[in-house]
Order: sequence, then structure tokens, then C-alpha cells
Amino acid sequence: MRRREIITLLGCVATSWPLAVRAQQAGKLPTIGYLGADAAATDPWKSAFLARLRELGWIEGSTVAIEFRWSQGRNERAVEIAAEFVRLKVDVIVTVGSAIPAVRRATAVIPIVFAAAIDPLGTGFVASLAHPGGNVTGISLQSTETAGKRLEFARELVPRLRRLAIMFNVGNPQPVLEMGETQAAARMLGLDVVPVVIQQAEDFAAAFETLGARADALYVAVDSLTVAYRTSIITSALSARLPTIFSTREFVKSGALMSYGPSFAERFRHAADYVDKILRGAKPGDLPVDQPTKFELVVNLTTANTLGLTIPASLLSLAEVIE
Repeated sequence: MRRREIITLLGCVATSWPLAVRAQQAGKLPTIGYLGADAAATDPWKSAFLARLRELGWIEGSTVAIEFRWSQGRNERAVEIAAEFVRLKVDVIVTVGSAIPAVRRATAVIPIVFAAAIDPLGTGFVASLAHPGGNVTGISLQSTETAGKRLEFARELVPRLRRLAIMFNVGNPQPVLEMGETQAAARMLGLDVVPVVIQQAEDFAAAFETLGARADALYVAVDSLTVAYRTSIITSALSARLPTIFSTREFVKSGALMSYGPSFAERFRHAADYVDKILRGAKPGDLPVDQPTKFELVVNLTTANTLGLTIPASLLSLAEVIE
């Protein structure tokens, strides 16, 4: 074989090696940039992600390096972290849907895996669920599609429900979409809607002051901002004797009344499968977006009792009850 042909062949082999192999050949571990909302609030999600990575052979500090960063629900912080990951030349970025716009603006090359996105197609994160294209793929929550079912359960739990407040981050396209779907579902059920607009931490106190007695329950569209300030939201709602409705169990464990949606911990666990495939050479644009098939209803009995609510037998047979 001629020298030029040998050089060409070796070049083709090198570019087809998995990222992990090429990183190790260069003397460094493959690196994951992990951008979360809040370390304490999302620890179960991080733990699920790391546990699955270990099952797949990726041991932190041994076979893979992980750079953990937290946005605290602030978009400007997400922008800074995304730029930092680009400077660090991480091999893949794992984040949630709220931070995807910031990360996409920072890089069109580094693979991005979203572990939880409300509506990745509706927000334009991917070209299609089956063929995402580009450098972004991950896990959908289908929160917009399950909003109606969430409200049906809420109405069973709160028989007096007539006016529904919907809290959403207007600066994030995902909860804006969820707000629209929830508002439509509420009107189909004959409920009046009270929009509660937030965009930063300072907005929560003012939101509850103006809400007053205008609503019988509060629906919160989950994103990085509401995750980071979930304790403040739930405490303020309980003080106002407002039943709260979310899409994930972690809020219920913190004192919210109920949630309905897929397990976020399971979503983050599955995100590790995407990272594994990408580190072994798969292109994110070729990996279909995963859609949940299992949804869980979770109710906090202590909160129900505090609010003077009785959990109907019809829901007891369906729900996981937290005391």
C-alpha cells in the first residue's frame, strides 16, 4: 500500500474513534459538563444520573471527569456556565430544557443532552423527535400534553376549585408553552385562570402579595427558576392556604399538595444512556428524543390535612401517598 493511502486510512480510523478513546489517547479523561438548577433541590436527579453512568462503566474520576455547575435558576448564570464549558472543551454537556437556549448559543459543536425538557419540539430545540439533527437530543417530559390530566386530578383533590392561578417564568419559552396548554385545559374544565408571571427570584414575594384570595389553587410550571426556589414557593402557598400542583414528586416531598408526571430521577438516569452512546461515538442528531410512557400521581397527605382536604378513594388507589 502506498504511503499516501496509508496516511488517509489512518486518518479515517482516527476520526471514527469514540470520543472517550480519543480523549484517553490525548492523556485526559473524557469530560461531561453538568449544568443543573440547584445542587440540593436536584440531588436525587444527579444521583440517578451518576448511578446509571457507573452501571455503564463510567466512573467519576477514573474513566470520566464531570464538571458540576449550578445556575440557581438565573439565566445569566447559565450563560456563564455554558461559555465556561466551551472553554474547558468538555466532550458532552448535560442540562435541563431551561438552559438549552443558553447552551445552544454557546456551541453548535459540543453534543448537548437535555435530561428534562417540557416540549423540545415546540420550543425548537430539535428538528423532530425521531431525527433531532444538530448537536442536541435528550429526554422529553411531555408536560404540555399531560397538563389536562394534572388538572383533572387537582379538581378531584380540591372540590372547591373554580379559580386556578398558573405561575410561570415568562422569560423561558418552555413554561410559557406549558402555561398556554394548562390555560386551555383549565378553560375546558370550566376553570377561571389567573396568570402569575415571574422572571427572577425577586418576583415571588410580589406575586404572592398580589395573588391574595384571587385563586383556589396554584399550578406551577416547573423550570430551573421554580426548582431553585421551590421551598419559598411552597411555604408561601401554604401560608396563603393555596393547594399547589406540580409535575414532579420532589415538590410534593417538599410540601406541595400533588404532582403528576414522569419521574425526573428516571429521566436523568436515562440521560446517562445518551451520554454513554455519545462518548462511544454516536452523533446526538441521530439519537431520537425519548418520550415518557409512565406517569406517576403523588399526593402529600400531611399537606392535604393541613389544608382541610380529604383524598378521595378514587385517587388513593392510583396515587403514591407521602406522609
